[in-house]
Amino acid sequence: MRHRKIRGKLGRKTGPRRALLSTSLASLIEHGRISMTLAKAKVLSRKADKVVTLAKRQDLHSRRQAAALIRDKAAVAKLFSEIGPRFADRNGGYTRVLKITPRRGDRAPSAILEFTSRGAEESVPAKEKKTKKKKK
Repeated sequence: MRHRKIRGKLGRKTGPRRALLSTSLASLIEHGRISMTLAKAKVLSRKADKVVTLAKRQDLHSRRQAAALIRDKAAVAKLFSEIGPRFADRNGGYTRVLKITPRRGDRAPSAILEFTSRGAEESVPAKEKKTKKKKK
């Protein structure tokens, strides 16, 4: 039973859905941002965050787990050499989903899925304290 399982099927059977997510994840790793429907972007965002968490561990077991999901050797290599170390100090929130105008052909809600641009040290700007000037 699928109690409380909100999203994830995308109107496909298991094999085509896994292939879609695998190739989309490889494209996201290669290009840094991709455009797709909103439903696909939400599902892929969860998968991408899990894969980046694997890449942060930098061990053989996590590399094999990521390779089982992605199935593109070049994308796995880039994930572990560039993207994993980039988010080493950040705890979650590696991707963002930005809504864009609907797709032209069928008005499907579209979105851009991208990696956040900065690591943990630059993600939250330090707020400067405002000093109040005393009136004389």
